[in-house]
Amino acid sequence: RKAITKSGLQHLAPPPPTPGAPCSESERQIRSTVDWSESATYGEHIWFETNVSGDFCYVGEQYCVARMLQKSVSRRKCAACKIVVHTPCIEQLEKINFRCKPSFRESGSRNVREGFQQKFTFHSKEIVAISCSWCKQAYHSKVSCFMLQQIEEPCSLGVHAAVVIPPTWILRARRPQNTLKASKKKKRASFKRKSSKKGPEEGRWRPFIIRPTPSPLMKPLLVFVNPKSGGNQGAKIIQSFLWYLNPRQVFDLSQGGPKEALEMYRKVHNLRILACGGDGTVGWILSTLDQLRLKPPPPVAILPLGTGNDLARTLNWGGGYTDEPVSKILSHVEEGNVVQLDRWDLHAQPNPEAGPEDRDEGATDRLPLDVFNNYFSLGFDAHVTLEFHESREANPEKFNSRFRNKMFYAGTAFSDFLMGSSKDLAKHIRVVCDGTDLTPKIQDLKPQCVVFLNIPRYCAGTMPWGHPGEHHDFEPQRHDDGYLEVIGFTMTSLAALQVGGHGERLTQCREVVLTTSKAIPVQVDGEPCKLAASRIRIALRNQATMVQKAKRRSAAPLHSDQQPVPEQLRIQVSRVSMHDYEALHYDKEQLKEASVPLGTVVVPGDSDLELCRAHIERLQQEPDGAGAKSPTCQKLSPKWCFLDATTASRFYRIDRAQEHLNYVTEIAQDEIYILDPELLGASARPDLPTPTSPLPTSPCSPTPRSLPGDAAPPEGEELIEAAKRNDFCKLQELHRAGGDLMHRDEQSRTLLHHAVSTGSKDVVRYLLDHAPAEILDAVEENGETCLHQAAALGQRTICHYIVEAGASLMKTDQQGDTPRQRAEKAQDTELAAYLENRQHYQMIQREDQETAV
Repeated sequence: RKAITKSGLQHLAPPPPTPGAPCSESERQIRSTVDWSESATYGEHIWFETNVSGDFCYVGEQYCVARMLQKSVSRRKCAACKIVVHTPCIEQLEKINFRCKPSFRESGSRNVREGFQQKFTFHSKEIVAISCSWCKQAYHSKVSCFMLQQIEEPCSLGVHAAVVIPPTWILRARRPQNTLKASKKKKRASFKRKSSKKGPEEGRWRPFIIRPTPSPLMKPLLVFVNPKSGGNQGAKIIQSFLWYLNPRQVFDLSQGGPKEALEMYRKVHNLRILACGGDGTVGWILSTLDQLRLKPPPPVAILPLGTGNDLARTLNWGGGYTDEPVSKILSHVEEGNVVQLDRWDLHAQPNPEAGPEDRDEGATDRLPLDVFNNYFSLGFDAHVTLEFHESREANPEKFNSRFRNKMFYAGTAFSDFLMGSSKDLAKHIRVVCDGTDLTPKIQDLKPQCVVFLNIPRYCAGTMPWGHPGEHHDFEPQRHDDGYLEVIGFTMTSLAALQVGGHGERLTQCREVVLTTSKAIPVQVDGEPCKLAASRIRIALRNQATMVQKAKRRSAAPLHSDQQPVPEQLRIQVSRVSMHDYEALHYDKEQLKEASVPLGTVVVPGDSDLELCRAHIERLQQEPDGAGAKSPTCQKLSPKWCFLDATTASRFYRIDRAQEHLNYVTEIAQDEIYILDPELLGASARPDLPTPTSPLPTSPCSPTPRSLPGDAAPPEGEELIEAAKRNDFCKLQELHRAGGDLMHRDEQSRTLLHHAVSTGSKDVVRYLLDHAPAEILDAVEENGETCLHQAAALGQRTICHYIVEAGASLMKTDQQGDTPRQRAEKAQDTELAAYLENRQHYQMIQREDQETAV
């Protein structure tokens, strides 16, 4: 039961050696992809570099080359069976017949009973265990523990057996003998002519054949991973799937795409697909399924690794992968509900009425895609996306940071806003929906962007049609009703979209005829181009079968199914800092010790996390926080999320977009843990005891210090000195004793100015939370606000705090510089880009308020 080969279909991987010729030793030993060629080795490992600690090599001391050489050498780990060896020791594995789990069977054989070969060490090298790489069971290597009990039992393939493709289904085929080729040449030629009618999977010989044994309880899974999505997440997650599944059901899309794999597995009953990547990856797989015309089409689940992931959000898979265990992901795919997704055809042809003066040499007559799943848009948003794509293609080395990419988008949007390049969009388009001409309505609105939307989400999670219940004049939006939503955006409504607003709802329709009279930027599911004057028809293409993540009670709920769910649950809430989470999330007990008690919430027994969030956020708003006031000085930041504490080995984050799918009892028992990225770590917080220090009698205690009846408020100089010395607890004590947080020194510098100059994030946050709002834009003698000062010093986090608190980005100092210009003078281009983006947003907000007045 242990074995694997090397990965990537015959044409997906690098060209295989000539059939029949042996592979070189280096090719065979260090290969990190599944080998689909006829020279694939039975029971071969899949190697990845590793920095695992320890000096044990799985070939054993007798064969360990590194031990003989007595020097440090690199190590490699097999993703499929998790053994670790020194790189020079890999060739020793063949000598001692140490194979990986078999991922296929040889022609004429059904035996896959190899597997209990993997060695594990516990507390010493003398105690060795044997583990099955399929079902993950482990036993001491003693007859009493293993041989007598397990040798006759077939492997169950583990807890995910329903989605695992057994190696018995994958058969290595024998190449037809040369002696038969000549005699059957004509027959084969005839067969090839007929095969074009039978389907693309027939007509050529393949080294491997899939012969499934259907079962109504099985939902075999194909996993397609785009390693280019989500930074390096895709490349890392492939290794996890190779461990839980048959490596021959996991495919790297950078090695040739999904078509060959889908053709090979097209006859597998009840097949499901997991697309690991962005929405573009999902669209690629759906288009390939269209080409192959599989009957019935396998439903597609999504593991979101991209940046927008709007389709994934719509189907409850969340806005991005954090660190959820792969085992839980597989369970979600197996248990998910099958739903339908509308897909829309785009037919574009040149507008015959456009004159020579309307032509643009930089424009194209072809759309980048002829089908969309999410949206088709034209105008401002498409222009910004097009600028980004063209700049990235010209200088790819400048776009290797997600932060820089977002800042480029912000800068381009700001420039386009100033230039007003999409201001006259309404003059150059005609829109007819289900026979009704919407052009007059669009000309009255004067939108700078028009979106034809298929799913509720757009632009990384926003809801441009509005939340359910807000659109009383229209039907609720669905992704399976055969209707498109048509939405217009002005610059004001585009800005409001990011804070919960929506566009102008124009209509819902089944067919659109869009005519443009000049070249206009458009985009199809994020793929942009500048389209010449055209006539575009949008109509329903078909419906794709998808898997929607279901709400469920899993694992170990707080109360068993035999007991009624209580009316109310009283649960302690504790929060964890990002620093402690990253350092300790594989050590649950230490992480629990490092957590900070927040208070107690009382929620209904059947609450989901969305409801529980509202109760937790009220903890610090109420004087007695549902029974206990928060014992921590810091308020919750807006970016906190829930942690699942029920898995055996570690905590993991829950995407906010999936909170409505999880019950409170699913992630916690007596205590809920939440992750707050802006909370200081336990070792850094002045108000928390460290393991080596006694409990503090610190002024950071949440109980205000009582003053004698005749005590005077603290002097302002004491507050200034506390801010200068970064003495957070002293400042808090003085404030509770009646100190004025708006006190200024002789140069009119506020406490916030002093806190910024010392770079004290804790003091800055405290002042922003407790001082009057006027402190944000207060200026000292030279006309500088605290934001000017932070920008000049390149303090990005403090700038973010001050901007989000509402400070003005338009105020100028005595030299006429805004905070953005101070950042530019300090040569911090990324900070300047961020401030420019927020300045642009403030300008739009101000314009919106003035218009409303």
